[in-house]
Amino acid sequence: MSLKQFFFGLFFLMSIASNAQNNAKEVLFTINEKPYYSDEFSRVYKKNLDLVKDESQKDLNQYLELFIGYKLKVNKAYKLGLENNTKYQNELKSYRTQLAKNYFNDTKITDALITEGYNRLQKEIKASHILILADENATPEDTLKAYKKIEDIRKKALAGEDFGNLAVQYSEDPSAKENKGNLGYFTAFRMVYAFENAAYNTPKGQISKITRTRFGYHILKVDDIRDNRGEITVAHIMILNPKTEDTDQDKAKNTINDIYRKIQQGEKFEDLAKQFSEDKSSAGKGGVLNKFGSGQLSSEEFENAAFSLNTPNEISKPFQSQFGWHIIKLIEKHPIKTMDEMRNELEGKIGKDDRSKKLVSSLNEKLRKKYTYKKDSKQFGLLSKLVTNDFYEAKWTLPANAKEYTATLLTINGTKKIDGKTFLEFVDKQQKSGIAVKPLNKLVDAIYEKFLDEQLTAYYDENLENEFPEFANVMEEYRDGLLLFDLMEKEIWERAKTDTVGLQNFYNEHKSEHLWKKRVEASVLSSTKMDVIKKALAMLKKKTELPKIKETLNVDNVVNIMVNTGTFEEGSDALPKGTKYDVGISDIFKEGEYYFVIKVDKVLPAGIKTFDECKGKIVNDYQQYLEQRWVDDLKKEFTIKVNNDVFERVKKQLQP
Repeated sequence: MSLKQFFFGLFFLMSIASNAQNNAKEVLFTINEKPYYSDEFSRVYKKNLDLVKDESQKDLNQYLELFIGYKLKVNKAYKLGLENNTKYQNELKSYRTQLAKNYFNDTKITDALITEGYNRLQKEIKASHILILADENATPEDTLKAYKKIEDIRKKALAGEDFGNLAVQYSEDPSAKENKGNLGYFTAFRMVYAFENAAYNTPKGQISKITRTRFGYHILKVDDIRDNRGEITVAHIMILNPKTEDTDQDKAKNTINDIYRKIQQGEKFEDLAKQFSEDKSSAGKGGVLNKFGSGQLSSEEFENAAFSLNTPNEISKPFQSQFGWHIIKLIEKHPIKTMDEMRNELEGKIGKDDRSKKLVSSLNEKLRKKYTYKKDSKQFGLLSKLVTNDFYEAKWTLPANAKEYTATLLTINGTKKIDGKTFLEFVDKQQKSGIAVKPLNKLVDAIYEKFLDEQLTAYYDENLENEFPEFANVMEEYRDGLLLFDLMEKEIWERAKTDTVGLQNFYNEHKSEHLWKKRVEASVLSSTKMDVIKKALAMLKKKTELPKIKETLNVDNVVNIMVNTGTFEEGSDALPKGTKYDVGISDIFKEGEYYFVIKVDKVLPAGIKTFDECKGKIVNDYQQYLEQRWVDDLKKEFTIKVNNDVFERVKKQLQP
């Protein structure tokens, strides 16, 4: 495990649920007399223990060296003033916001919403809808008018009138004129929560109750309900789409059709994938891809073709995607993940839709009970008089003397005081929120209640480090980790990429570690028929061109011979195991069900890779080299003192 991996493990993979250690807080070591304590070392060691793959790295003496190296780099970052960088400060704020979310959720409500969402994800619903627009803050008269209109339409639908025709005639969703209100299939988290509730609570073939969303009033008809397709494992053979400049635009299509005919003739899918598939990441595995679900790939055509297969080993006809021509073989279908496996994903989705309102309401109620708060009625009365009817038309502006309202309006927990000006600024922002409560005095009361909840939430957020020690620990680690990321980028990573002289010298010193095996420029001819491969061999010896050989031997729409031309390294899956690495035409030999002849045009001997051929690996190794030298320099720049007695006690506590 490298220092860089240690660093990433340290600040990216911390779990805020980790239990605090009960070790005594003693000074373990100092850097320029700044103390670092045993409890932090023990906590970090235990957190990162599972990340260590090499057992030797669990050695506490070596881990202490890594930990000191980490703290040295953090000290260097502060010495350079990197904590004042605006980008760093913004990133830290973003991390804190993400981390704090765990302290804002009501576990009971979250669990209920996760369960509901997961259960709904088991099904996909096909529905049509009719919408009558009604703004959330519409007047009672307009709201009633919209409701009566949707009510009349629902009566017509219940009486048997065609729902699609009603959508075309009445729906105020612009797309209804084209799709008759048809929304296609969807599942949980795809629609606004209220609409989703209506969809999942309406039986197939029936009309829903009237549903209100922020868009207006809806009715919907559930046309179909099907099981979620889950995930799937397939293998594929791909021939890349031709480039615009290619002279033979049909070559890819013809090749995939040839391969398909060979499959129909009984040749093995896996062998053909290894020989011909141009998806290099899967060809060596017989074309097998990692399992995927709907929406996880970049090609909808590929997904639909895959999910249309039902029986293991079933093979699709050739089809084209935006990437190339494919043939797919079904390996296995997998049911939808368990709720435990999807929990984090579901919790993230809940935070992004209307379900989150339940969590916000729960938090507001909790904080009003948790903290004391007091409103200055006299100050509130003065502020209320400053809000006019212009608010309803979003034309209200802050009073010119708003800065004078510095008297305290709200006090939280007897310590935090919020002045009147802050409230007036909040009122100004609320003009865009759509609040339209009337009369004016009730409007100001409603805005104040929102203001109170916002201020209580802000106070809670500001005090997370004080109230939750584990949150404070993780934030400190994030803070140092982000600083270290900026420092590493500046001192190591960018230098390793741009230091051309240093990179070249490093390559020269280590190039013997980067070797090609023997390679050949060759054409591999294969067939399942001995008589065909004999004819191919005879034609090769007469120096017949490869396209002519294929044209002659592949007749009556039957693919008898396939040719794979390229540069192949020794051990390549595309080369039969019996391949001889000599220039010329081989004898016929058999491997599995195939007969092969190989025409080798050129042999490239084993040798050292050029700089360009191994640049990525060289850059990575150079980074490791620079980092180790840098740490050695930091040990000279800073004074380090380790309290060995304390370290021995820590080792006894941590070792089983």
